[in-house]
Amino acid sequence: MRPRALPTVSVVIPVKDDRDELERCLRALAAQTVLPDEIVVVDNGSSDGSAEVALSFGVRVLAEPRPGIPAAASTGYDAARADVIGRLDADSVPDVRWVETIVTTFAAHPELDALTGPARFSDGPRAGRTALAALYLGAYRLALAPALGHVPLFGSNLALRRDAWRDVRRRIHLDPELHDDLDLSFHLGVRHRIRHEPRLRVSISQRPLWSLSALRVRFRRGFATVFAHWPADLPWRRWRRIVLARRAAARSERGAGRQAAASDQRSAG
Repeated sequence: MRPRALPTVSVVIPVKDDRDELERCLRALAAQTVLPDEIVVVDNGSSDGSAEVALSFGVRVLAEPRPGIPAAASTGYDAARADVIGRLDADSVPDVRWVETIVTTFAAHPELDALTGPARFSDGPRAGRTALAALYLGAYRLALAPALGHVPLFGSNLALRRDAWRDVRRRIHLDPELHDDLDLSFHLGVRHRIRHEPRLRVSISQRPLWSLSALRVRFRRGFATVFAHWPADLPWRRWRRIVLARRAAARSERGAGRQAAASDQRSAG
């Protein structure tokens, strides 16, 4: 049981033809130290029985006919009912404390709007799984943090407040040839705080590295996502907006603090 002061959590999982991987993901969620309040699986046109696997676990299953992860993820976020929306891919296997980490981190940091975390590979040569995943995700963060002005979200392992999603949802791109997590990073990052949390851990498949063609697709979609936000989000323009937004937020917090102090003094008098 979770104390009422802690946020509730919905977990959204887009899936297409990942029956076995989805089953592992759902088993891992069923074994969490803190169970999610709901799980929403968004079936994006599977033909392998992925939806039936989800139903067998008693989770909510939604159908999204528009192709691609961006549309499927957005449908899941829109349907989520909890305070915080966790996001996994079907091949993600969350650490046993994944939901607990989301709950406690958001409860402890009310200024925080989104979290993302590391991953290790669950397949491939065992000796290099952690190091190769760290290299893969490290290159992703190193390449994109300068363009964003903050850490990028990683779609296989993230969480965001539902209010933050509602603030940006109408600006989200649904093009299946864009990376939904990077697009969400662009839209959230100027006015919302994103943090990399090392304790928020998952295992993922090494599929992105299995072939040169798969890597080419990922790079093509990455460049397309960045270019979709230019020229408005050219780095120097974006960094300036972030600095101005943070200054405005700091002034607002100081003003609220002064008002609270004045109110306390009046009450004491």
